[in-house]
Amino acid sequence: MIELGKYQTLEVVKKTDFGLYLGEPGGDAKHTILLPLKEVPEGSGLDDKLTVFIYKDSEDREIATTVKVPLTIGELAVLKVKDVSSIGAFLDWGLMKDLLLPYKEQTSKVEEGDQVLVSLYIDKSNRLCATTKVYELLSTDSDYKKDDQVTGIVYDSIDTFGVFVAVDHKYSAMIPKNELFPSIKIGDTVTARVISVREDGKLNLSLRDKSHLQMDSDSEMVLTKLKAAGGQLPYCDNSSPEEIKAEFKLSKNAFKRAIGKLYKAGTISITDEGIQLIK
Repeated sequence: MIELGKYQTLEVVKKTDFGLYLGEPGGDAKHTILLPLKEVPEGSGLDDKLTVFIYKDSEDREIATTVKVPLTIGELAVLKVKDVSSIGAFLDWGLMKDLLLPYKEQTSKVEEGDQVLVSLYIDKSNRLCATTKVYELLSTDSDYKKDDQVTGIVYDSIDTFGVFVAVDHKYSAMIPKNELFPSIKIGDTVTARVISVREDGKLNLSLRDKSHLQMDSDSEMVLTKLKAAGGQLPYCDNSSPEEIKAEFKLSKNAFKRAIGKLYKAGTISITDEGIQLIK
C-alpha cells in the first residue's frame, strides 16, 4: 500500500519523457506514482527499486520525491514559517509545495519568519498538514537529571502553568510560571537547568542558575542599573513583586538576595526610599 507522508521503497513500472512511474514491488501496478524527471537518479530503469517520499503537488496529485524531507507522519521537526495567509501558515520543508499549518492547528498565532515545532498528519481531505499540537508526541524517557543543562524550543504556553518546552526537540518539559522572569515566547530556543524530574519522566526547568550562583550575576546586573541611573534607584524591600519584575526581570526574593550581597559588600545603602550607591 502506497501511503502519504512516508518514505517507501517502490519499483519502477513505467518510463516516460517526464519521469518514472512507481508502484509497489510485485504489485499489479494499478496504483502508480510519478517521480518527476528532474528527481530521477541517474541510470534508473524498469524494475529498479527506489526509496521515495510521497506527498501531493499543487494540483492535489500524489507525487514522489527523492528529496530528504525533515519529517514524516508522526515525527517532529522545527520548520520556518514562509508565509501566512487566510487559511493558515505555510512552512518551508524543502519541497515544491509548502506545508500548510492550519490556524486550528496553531497553539499560538505564528508569523512569517518564526521557527515552529510541528508534527505531520493527514487531514480529513487526505492532505498532508502540520500541527503545533505536539504535546502527546513528546518522549518522557530522557537520561537528564536534576541540575543538568538542556536546550529546547518553546512550543506552547498556558498562563496558569507556564511554558512548555521540547528539549532536544523530543523530550517533554515545562518552565513553571514562577520561573518565567525573562520574556519568553513560542518559537524561542532556550537553555535551562533541570530543577526536577517528575515521576512520569517529564522535566521541570528553570532559566536561572542555582540561587548562590545566580545571586552573583543578579547583583552585577542591579549594580549596572544603579550606576546607569546615577547611583540611586527607588526599589527596596517595600517595592511590590510586580515593580521588581518589571524593572529587573527578577523575583522579589532574587532581588533581595542581590541587594543583600551588595549591602554586605559595602557597595550600597538600603533605605525605605530605595537603594543608593556608596561612593
